[in-house]
Amino acid sequence: MSAEDQIKDTVTKNDVVLFMKGTKSMPQCGFSSRVAGVLNFMGVDYADVNVLADEGLRQGIKDYSDWPTIPQLYVKGEFVGGCDIITEMTLSGELDQLFEKEGVAYDKAAAEKIREANA
Repeated sequence: MSAEDQIKDTVTKNDVVLFMKGTKSMPQCGFSSRVAGVLNFMGVDYADVNVLADEGLRQGIKDYSDWPTIPQLYVKGEFVGGCDIITEMTLSGELDQLFEKEGVAYDKAAAEKIREANA
């Protein structure tokens, strides 16, 4: 299976996917850690894909999304963004709105706590 096919399969079979360096329980870069931390704190059920485990996948996800950096978050098969975009969306409430629109379960009180701590 090509990297592109593997990526397409992963993002279509999982509601929320984070392509990251490391895993959700052990991120291996600060940017991946930040996004995984937000999703973990908000109680989002998501698949994590460690791009460090497969060089083909690491380059493949950049080609697939036409986005040069990792981490990359996908919701319902659609690319949402990287660390800066997810951080901004979390603080503005846009990530909550996206999850609600797409029927993704999350802890709204936790999302509010993130915003309060960063106000």
